[in-house]
Amino acid sequence: MHKKRNWTIGIIIAVVVVIGAYFSFFHHSQTSQKTVTVGVVDSSKADVAIWKQVAKTAKEKYGITVKTKTFTDYNQPNKALKNGDIDLNAFQHQAFLDEWNKANKGNLVSIGKTVIAPIRLFSTKYKSINDLPDGATIAVPNDATNESRALYVLKNAGLITFKKGTGKLATISDIKTNKKNLNIKEMDASQTARTLDDVDAAVVNNTYANAAKLSSKDVIYTEPVNKDSEQWINIIVARKQDKNNQAYKDVVKAYQTAAVKKLYQKYYGDTEKTAWDLNLK
Repeated sequence: MHKKRNWTIGIIIAVVVVIGAYFSFFHHSQTSQKTVTVGVVDSSKADVAIWKQVAKTAKEKYGITVKTKTFTDYNQPNKALKNGDIDLNAFQHQAFLDEWNKANKGNLVSIGKTVIAPIRLFSTKYKSINDLPDGATIAVPNDATNESRALYVLKNAGLITFKKGTGKLATISDIKTNKKNLNIKEMDASQTARTLDDVDAAVVNNTYANAAKLSSKDVIYTEPVNKDSEQWINIIVARKQDKNNQAYKDVVKAYQTAAVKKLYQKYYGDTEKTAWDLNLK
């Protein structure tokens, strides 16, 4: 009987150890999810301040530690997210994500809107689009989505028209009329701002315009914001299997706040608009 009792006690102890180990592992797993690393491209003073505010809200309200990892160009953050090197990223619009998923067999999805940043046509040589000479050279980004967006800017500015049936991803081959015989020069998005001394004008994404400290005085046309602009709204992106991860949802909530909106107004004025509550018409 004594041996039987000892055997029973031994079994109980073993079960307790197993249960304790399970809950210890479970707790560790849950804790590890409380640190969320977000891939970004912009490392400007404004962007740093915005993510500092997001991290503050996430920590205070949801107990989540938000860290950012800065990449140098648009080609890296989605690959890093797909590979599991980061948890989320926040640098792209929906059109760019759709094209990247298609080209890379990705399964990345949007889990929340951030801002829309109307891109602008800059020139250090001319004061308006009407001043652009016949045969002017215009630099545009060469990746599919940003090139399309840049071409739509030129279209909305009245410089070119598209062939009937042109979709969201317009290319140079879709141009029907080009009344000023513009020479449209494709290049990496990160180079468009740097080439302004060598071209007549350039469509520059805000990330690179801010980094290059381009002056608003050099803007000769700004992309309009309307219903057609929806695909250009920037988003927070996760892997598809993580789209319902509560910690990631809480990071989105920590971003979509009045405090973040105030920072955008402080640093960007009307050049960037928070988009989670934007009513596009």
